[in-house]
Amino acid sequence: MFMTNVKFLKKKKFKNAVMFSGLPGIGLVGKIAVDYMLKQVKAEKIAEITSDSFPPSVHTKNSVIELIKDAFYSFKFKGKDYVFLAGPVQPALDASISAAKEHYEFANEIILTAKNLGVTEIYTLAGINVGEKRMSSEPKVIVAATDKKTLASFKKLKAIEGHEEGLISGAAGLIIGLGLEHKIKGACLMGETNARLIYGDHGAAKKLIELLSAKFGFKIKMNQIEKESKEIEKAFQQLSKQLDEQQSDIPEKGLSYVR
Repeated sequence: MFMTNVKFLKKKKFKNAVMFSGLPGIGLVGKIAVDYMLKQVKAEKIAEITSDSFPPSVHTKNSVIELIKDAFYSFKFKGKDYVFLAGPVQPALDASISAAKEHYEFANEIILTAKNLGVTEIYTLAGINVGEKRMSSEPKVIVAATDKKTLASFKKLKAIEGHEEGLISGAAGLIIGLGLEHKIKGACLMGETNARLIYGDHGAAKKLIELLSAKFGFKIKMNQIEKESKEIEKAFQQLSKQLDEQQSDIPEKGLSYVR
């Protein structure tokens, strides 16, 4: 069986490296954040990831075909090694038993690879759906961590705790959970977003980048994502205005029914 395969382009071994993961999810928040950071730092691709849990398609560019791939990247900053997991796909999320197995197999392979690379901390970046709240307020970053000390370190940077109980689905949750089994600490950082933003929430991604920059001292130029964030917020305001106008046209009796 093919399953998940990690092909190294360069042999690497780090000491106490930190890993960030940003794969597609709600609002594409984690993917946008990691992709933007990769453009800003001098990271090199060190491995490519293929998996039979990815969509049954191939990628074409100028009529040349290749398999859809995620990848590992690395860079050094102030004597510290950092690893990124980035790419266009993660296993499909549905309720079937086979899909659940695919997610566990994929996340486990990621963890084993990270451990062999010398990663001792992992931070997965994702979005969390807060519905219409995102339309009218600046997004916050929700944090869930493997231990109280890590949790406290992000709360000092104004990340907030979520509900007392909840679930984090997909790679963002499983990579952290399985990492804990291998004594790799970390956290899932979730930018508040709206699930309808299928083309991405740059405002929420910007908050994640700012948080990581504050914690690790990265010097990230924010001008481009700042521009994209403002465009998203402007679109929110226009959409909210349209929704308000539509609701004002509904009779009071109808309103009570809709609510």
